[in-house]
Amino acid sequence: MKYISIVSFSSLILAMFFLITLYDNANSGTKESGEIMLFDFAALKNMDDWLIVNDGIMGGLSKSQFILTDSNTAIFSGNVTLENNGGFASTRTKPVQFQLDGYKGILIRVKGDGKKYQFRVRTDDRFDGVSYRHYFETKLNQWQTISLPFNEFVPVFRARILRDVEPISPKDIQQLGILISDKQTGEFRFEIQWIKSYQ
Repeated sequence: MKYISIVSFSSLILAMFFLITLYDNANSGTKESGEIMLFDFAALKNMDDWLIVNDGIMGGLSKSQFILTDSNTAIFSGNVTLENNGGFASTRTKPVQFQLDGYKGILIRVKGDGKKYQFRVRTDDRFDGVSYRHYFETKLNQWQTISLPFNEFVPVFRARILRDVEPISPKDIQQLGILISDKQTGEFRFEIQWIKSYQ
């Protein structure tokens, strides 16, 4: 009888360990693991939550698009030109409360073209106004996981750095975006797999 009890107890321990392992795997990438998925482009059916904002709003002629691919990614691509006082192309989300209080930054999984991009964040639902930017470099045709700490974002207004603005408040973040400028003229192509936030 003692032998049977020991075997039963051991089986119970193994079963509990198995269930805990299943739970941990099922919850990887969620708030419990210290990361939250903001956009998984493999799971999106359309790009309705994203907008294109190019220099055409001030007379420029740059063009861009942000589309889903058959490879479970999305591609932001186009052409930047300085004609008509232009010089930038961008995409951004429609305003939504991302509820990132307690989170420390953004993680992105990208494959670029060797050019420099900006990740942009806005803490209101306005089309224009203050945004926070973080530059990052891409490597030609290489996948990278890039960390963008919130405390390194810089407040700007139309490319001008602002000195009298409070640091970014993660709990107030409502818009995310990607922008290319800085006189990087010509074709560009930026592929992205996902966007997360981390604690």
